[in-house]
Amino acid sequence: MNAISLNNNERIVFSSIPVLSYDQFMEQNLVLLENDSCHCISYFGFHFDGKIRLVCCIADDTQNSILVSSAVTLKDECLPSFTAHQQAFHAFEREISENMGIGYTDHPWLKPVRYPANRADRKLVIGNYPFYSIDSDELHEVGVGPVHAGVIEPGHFRFICNGEQILHLEIQLGYQHRGIESLFLEKKNLLQKVILAESIAGDTVAGHTTAFVNLWESLCNYKAGKDLQSDRTIALEIERIAVHTGDLAALSNDIAYQPGSAVFGRLRTPLINHFQLWCGNRLAKGLIRPAGTHFPYTGQLADQFLRMLESWEPDFNEMWNVFHKLPGVMGRLEKTGILSNEQVRQIGAVGITARSCNLGRDIRSSHPHDYYSQINHQSVMKRHGDVYSRAQIRREEIRQSLGYLRQLVNDLPVREPYKLLQLQPEPGSFAISLVESWRGEICHCAVTDKNGELMIYKVKDPSFHNWMALALAVRNNEISDFPVCNKSFNLSYCGHDL
Repeated sequence: MNAISLNNNERIVFSSIPVLSYDQFMEQNLVLLENDSCHCISYFGFHFDGKIRLVCCIADDTQNSILVSSAVTLKDECLPSFTAHQQAFHAFEREISENMGIGYTDHPWLKPVRYPANRADRKLVIGNYPFYSIDSDELHEVGVGPVHAGVIEPGHFRFICNGEQILHLEIQLGYQHRGIESLFLEKKNLLQKVILAESIAGDTVAGHTTAFVNLWESLCNYKAGKDLQSDRTIALEIERIAVHTGDLAALSNDIAYQPGSAVFGRLRTPLINHFQLWCGNRLAKGLIRPAGTHFPYTGQLADQFLRMLESWEPDFNEMWNVFHKLPGVMGRLEKTGILSNEQVRQIGAVGITARSCNLGRDIRSSHPHDYYSQINHQSVMKRHGDVYSRAQIRREEIRQSLGYLRQLVNDLPVREPYKLLQLQPEPGSFAISLVESWRGEICHCAVTDKNGELMIYKVKDPSFHNWMALALAVRNNEISDFPVCNKSFNLSYCGHDL
């Protein structure tokens, strides 16, 4: 195996990453993915020494390691695709083609994924997106978005239907052009970079900011103390419970079950209000910082949190017990939006999407970070891959996270005296940070130049893997079930349209 092995949040010298011929590079990474314990966490290209450097990162969940290899190619070169052999690479190669101008001889679905401002071919415009179509007098197309009736981000859904039955769904994103990854390179002030991380996805502030600070600290050879690790883990688990609870409210709303919508929606509020008490922001902005924090978690906050749970948990359990026993609810959730284990393996799904199909993708156990190495996390798994399985995982993860939080806030580490440090990354370095957010696996990776400045910064939200799962799950369902299918995944538009 001609790849370098590293751990989550470990810095290596960038020049130590093996450079292979493209044929060797492709064969090696395809062979790795034949093992069910391995999946691609990031695959990207960037301009380096007048050429294009391709870097592929494969996580081995059994060995708790990340295997990194690379190859060199040129702009406008036409290459055989990984995707023709492993569908899990499809979005990565589409992004490489769009950004770097590389062509593929046999990619089955080579379409733009984002239409970023710095795309290689500016002639490609979103108004000319090449939707798949079927020429038939018996079928019709239904377009939804990109401007939606509800409060939602821009994305277009193009259905091909036979009557009410969905035969095919194509999801077109790329309406937001924030240029997050480029801004990480342009902004030299560390605070600006942290605020960028907080802005990647508004519902995953703790997740993406934790990935950024862990990566930055790795590049700087800094190891956060137990107090900071505990604070970050508390924030991640509160965010998990809050969003899962809100998602149960949204699922209730989409099946017109008003009591569930009202009660679960109300129960989200005390959780995000705890962030307000903690750091002054209900989404946890301002809380997580490299090598320190302005808002250490205190015993007083722990007491307030535990008192809140005394009334919160009985109300949640009572509502869930009513919710999942109602025939009208179960008739809409069970056997709706089904994915198979084979499908999620093929597309490289992560997070709740994978675990609902008995595929154990969970960074908290496979590549633990922060306090998860102390927790001995066991993933919540389901087998049926339907909307109800994804709802059940949310409910059981809420229960599990409450246990973790009680353990964490009842046993806060002794706080170390520190102040916020201005850390400087080591020159010529590569590091990768994986975080299990409420939605699934987040991956941030970076390369520094000879002066220790960021040369490349790559962000991958779990939605990058899972949008294809939604497109597959709705097939053969009635189009009226699309809203509840969509919400059962609750994927991020902005996390995809970086």
